[in-house]
Amino acid sequence: MREALTAWTIWARTIHVRAQHHREERDLRTSPRASTPRRYLMCPPTYYRVTYSINPWMDPGKPVDLQLALAQWEELRDRYRALGHTVDELAPRPGLPDMVFAANGATVVDGRVLGARFAHPERWAEAAAHREWFRAHGYEAVREPEHINEGEGDFAVTATWLLAGRGFRSSPLSHPEAQEFFGRPVIGLDLVDPRYYHLDTALCVLDDAADEVMYYPGAFSAGSRAVLERLFPDALIATEEDAAALGLNAVSDGKHVLLPQAAVGLFEPLRARGYEPIGMDLGELLKGGGSVKCCTQELR
Repeated sequence: MREALTAWTIWARTIHVRAQHHREERDLRTSPRASTPRRYLMCPPTYYRVTYSINPWMDPGKPVDLQLALAQWEELRDRYRALGHTVDELAPRPGLPDMVFAANGATVVDGRVLGARFAHPERWAEAAAHREWFRAHGYEAVREPEHINEGEGDFAVTATWLLAGRGFRSSPLSHPEAQEFFGRPVIGLDLVDPRYYHLDTALCVLDDAADEVMYYPGAFSAGSRAVLERLFPDALIATEEDAAALGLNAVSDGKHVLLPQAAVGLFEPLRARGYEPIGMDLGELLKGGGSVKCCTQELR
C-alpha cells in the first residue's frame, strides 16, 4: 500500500511540475513557432467509395464523386510537399475502399512499427498491405498485433506519452501491448460519443515536442476529461460545432496546422497560439468518416 501511495504521489507531483512548466513556457514564449520536416504515408483514393457503414458518418445512399475525392486528396498531398515534408504513397488495392484512410494502418515511433488489427472485416486486409509496405521499405521492427487497434486512429504520440483511445474501434488490451512495444507510457482515454469513434476525430497533437494538444471534451468520459485536464492544462478546447466538422482530424508540423476548412472556429485560437492554420476541403472523404489526419500516417 505504501509503495502504491508513493508511486501515486510521485506521479501527481510530476504532473503538477509539468503543468506549471507548460504555463510558464506559454507565458514566456516570444519566438515564432517552427515547423519540423515530417515524413508521411498516404494512399490515393483510387478505389474509394461508400458501400457499407461502419461509422456514423458513412451513408451508402450518398454518392461519392471519385474524381473530386482524388483532387481533394492530391491537394492535401501536394500541400504537404510544398511545406517541405516527404510523402510516400501506399499502392491502393481493389476491394479496399477505406485504404485512403492510411492513418489507420499502423503506428510508427522511433522507426518501430506496430501494425493494425481492424475491428471490422471490411478492413481486415488493409493491415497486411501496410505491414508488407513497411517490410519492403527496410523497416525491421514490424509487429503484427495480438489485439485490435486501428493505428493512429486511436494512438496519438506526444513528447511524453502515447495517448490511446478506446470504446468503439480499439481494444483496451492494445494499450499494454503498445506500451511494451514502444517503451512509452500509454494513457488510456475513453471515447463515449459514436461520432468520434477514433481518438483522431476528437484530439489533435499540435506540438509533439511540447505536449500541446487540442481536443473536444464532449467526446470523452468524465474520467478521461479529468485526465486530459491534468495532463494538458493549456490545451486548446474545441467547440461542438468545430468538432462536428471533424476539425480535430488535423495534422500539425509544429507550425502549420492542416485542418478541415469548415472548422472556422479553430482558426483564430490557433493563430493566437502562434500556429498557421491551413484550411483543406476534403468533403468527399468526409463521407467516409475521415479528413486530414485520417488520410495521413506519420512515419516517425
